[in-house]
Amino acid sequence: MHKLLKNYLFLLLTVTSIYSFGQTIQEDVEYLASDKLEGREIGSNGEVEAAKYLAKRFKKLGLDPKGTDGYYQVFSVKPRHNPHAKVQADTSKALEGRNVIGFIDNKAEYTVVIGAHFDHLGFGDEGSLSEDKAIHNGADDNASGVAIMIQLADFLKDKYTNNNYLFIAFSGEEKGLWGSNWFVKHPTVELASINYMLNMDMVGRMDQEKKLAVYGTGTSPTWKTVLSKIAESNGVKMIAKESGIGPSDHTSFYLEDEPVLHFFTGQHDDYHKPTDDADKINYEGMKTVQKFIEDVIASANDAGKLEFTKTKDEDSRKAPKYSVTLGVIPDYMFEGSGMLLSGVKEDRPAQKAGLQKGDIVIKIDDLEIKDMMGYMKALGIYKKGDTSKVVVKRGEEEITFDITW
Repeated sequence: MHKLLKNYLFLLLTVTSIYSFGQTIQEDVEYLASDKLEGREIGSNGEVEAAKYLAKRFKKLGLDPKGTDGYYQVFSVKPRHNPHAKVQADTSKALEGRNVIGFIDNKAEYTVVIGAHFDHLGFGDEGSLSEDKAIHNGADDNASGVAIMIQLADFLKDKYTNNNYLFIAFSGEEKGLWGSNWFVKHPTVELASINYMLNMDMVGRMDQEKKLAVYGTGTSPTWKTVLSKIAESNGVKMIAKESGIGPSDHTSFYLEDEPVLHFFTGQHDDYHKPTDDADKINYEGMKTVQKFIEDVIASANDAGKLEFTKTKDEDSRKAPKYSVTLGVIPDYMFEGSGMLLSGVKEDRPAQKAGLQKGDIVIKIDDLEIKDMMGYMKALGIYKKGDTSKVVVKRGEEEITFDITW
């Protein structure tokens, strides 16, 4: 073969290899968030097809099956009546879902769990923030987390072998952490052998400031010693949250006294709407999140069994109970005092009263609102039909609104 032609073919193969590697995350997101899967709601054909796809990806990567039926861990849950749902589930029938589980066996004493939920809202009846009945593709929530999990499975083959690695794609997260709750009650590895758990949920919208929220930083002393350095080396503005409890699957493991970290790039206007599509994902930002997590795993490789610590304000293991809500979407990345609104739901108390996206709720009647937990606790004292004065900061101005719950 002519030398020039050989050089050209080598260059072509190299470029193709780089291009394929760079597209892998995008290809996984695009498939999982395609209309073909109809929103991947637990119990639907779309969820089954998504699970098949993930099992094939795990097999191609050479992961050992670690479910109860090959890669699958099938479970059933009977839905509860939800008074806030637009369309009620049939509570007389159990919904069947499936976790997809693969394993890298390094013959180590301890196992790291790396997880992400793959289910979403289907056509959006329950949990949707849109009035339109349409396919909710959930590209960011949570095809993004699953795609990074797959990349980590590929990356960790023959690396950082002082731990084994268990990769779990959870179903039923959107209904109430069903899949992860089932797993910790029916584990396919001994719970005592789990070293720590990493969870990715909504990691596809990193902004220009490269902000990354990391929850669970207080669940082990190890995290505080390494995370700041990792953030600095990756040029990431880390927003650290100590709590081990939150609205995603890491909570199930924290409640079993396992150290956890949960990664999240922030709320956006497409959250739980049909517009959460693959063309809005920041794929370069996803690679930054992946590299951050790789560095976390590397930093813990020689640390042995990580010490677990409880985080303050969650010892009760229960969120405050309440029967009313303003109908707002908090900005979970907000670091200031009060509760910043990243969205206001249509035809709900906040919207009717005139609150807007960008407002910071600082007071409800005589109660100072320092953060989202303070807001939730405040809700517990009201019932439907009550009235309140809600004070928000809008720019430099404080405005008071009359709210009917």
